[in-house]
Order: sequence, then C-alpha cells, then structure tokens
Amino acid sequence: MTPFIAEILGTALLLYLGNGTVANVVLSKTKGNNSGWIVITVGWGLAVFVGVFSVAAISGAHINPAVTLGLAAAGKFSWSLVPLYMAAQFIGGALGAFLAWLHYRPHFAKTEDADLKLAVFCTAPAIRETSSNLISEILGTFALVFCVLLLAAPEVGLGALDALPVALLVLVIGIGLGGTTGYAINPARDFSPRLMHALLPVAGKRDSDWSYSWIPVVGPFIGGLLAAGLYLVIGAGV
Repeated sequence: MTPFIAEILGTALLLYLGNGTVANVVLSKTKGNNSGWIVITVGWGLAVFVGVFSVAAISGAHINPAVTLGLAAAGKFSWSLVPLYMAAQFIGGALGAFLAWLHYRPHFAKTEDADLKLAVFCTAPAIRETSSNLISEILGTFALVFCVLLLAAPEVGLGALDALPVALLVLVIGIGLGGTTGYAINPARDFSPRLMHALLPVAGKRDSDWSYSWIPVVGPFIGGLLAAGLYLVIGAGV
C-alpha cells in the first residue's frame, strides 16, 4: 500500500466512523438516537484511534490536511509530498462520508429535521458569529497540531503507538472546546462530507450551508501554521 492510498483509507475510516457516530445519535429510529454529545465526542476520538492505528506504519497517519501543513511548516515533513497527502485526505473524507450515508440511508428518510441531516456530514456553529467561529477553529486545531508535533517522528508523522494519545487529545478537544462550532479541526473532515451532502440524494435535505464552509477549512489551516510556528520558536528538539 502506498502512502497515498493509506491516507485515503485512514481518512475514510475516520469519516465513516465519525460521521456514523453522529448519524447514530441524531437521526430518527436509530438504536443510539438522542444518546448525546458525550457519545459523539467519544465516537470521534475512537474514530481517530482507528484511522491513525490503521495506516501509521505506511503514511504516518496524518489523515488531516492541517496536520500535514503543520508538519511541513515545522520541518518534519517534505513539502513536495503535501499536495499528494492533502488530495488523498480530501478523497478519503468524501469516501467516508459516502459510506456513512449509505449505512444510515433509511434513517435519513425517517428524519424530518434537515439541519440534523446536514449535521451528520459537516459542522455548524452553535452561535453564528464569524470571528468567534473562526477563532474557535483556529484554537482547537492549534491544540491538536501542536501536540501532534510533539509526538510525531521527523520526516514521517505518527506511529501506531501514537494512536491512543492522539485519540485522547481529540476526545478532550471535543469535550472541552467542541461546543462552539462542532470542532471540525480538519478541513477534509468538513469540506469533503459537505460536498457529498450537496451531491448525494439525501432524502429531504436542505442546502449545504456553503456560506459557513470556509471557516472549518481556513481556521484549521491557520491553527496548524500557528502550531508549527510555536513549535519552531520553542525549539524543534522539544
């Protein structure tokens, strides 16, 4: 398996399991309906564990364009590989979102609230305020990428033994910081599924809220670069 295929697979697993968790909680007539925010944050944390553990030995398990950008900016990953990794991650995000929709397709038809259907695919703010929403995504991703930089091996990324620490990191970001915007903290986690929501025949869907869509893309990229900047300032040998 090549790193390109590994990043597609790892990101697809992340989105299939993560979006699947949201679907199980918010869609009607599922076994997990209304089980709450803690289930969602735990599900996403475990989805990260699976994604990282599955492909770490092959690609370094970035499974997030903001992580790839942060690693490259910090000198821990080759800039020449950044476009390849990011392309794989966005493809994997779309594939994972498709699988989650396919898995829960009958439940979309039974759910009346179109906002909940959109929430399965992508994030939305609890209070829509552009500057605050952007800051939330920047800070949440900063926390993620800075800690990943402390864990990651030079020129590679994450190893299989890093899967649990990163999963716990994403879990606490969700519990502690996710209530404002839904903590996308990953452009491929939000943009690709949002695109799939627009393209797929989701029963009774609304628009895909493209006016908000730039925030969970731009915010994580800024957060990743800021994390790399701090990492370099305090010394790459940390």
